Amino acid sequence: MASNIFSQGAQVEHQKFGLGTVLSSSEERIVIKFDDHGEKKFVTTMVMGSLKKSDRQPPAEKKGSRKKKVITPAAV
Repeated sequence: MASNIFSQGAQVEHQKFGLGTVLSSSEERIVIKFDDHGEKKFVTTMVMGSLKKSDRQPPAEKKGSRKKKVITPAAV
């Protein structure tokens, strides 16, 4: 029932956490990655009243930038 409403990749809006993307869902649990609050896990039946579908496009995944380590010569 609920898992069909919010399938993987669906864009949703939560009253408290804002906009997010459904990572997985089942009858028991739903996992959502929120733009500003990271990944959250919910009991599906308890969160359904706080979620609504969003028609926005999924945000582009940001690649993590790595900083080069600067190796300084040891003082002798």
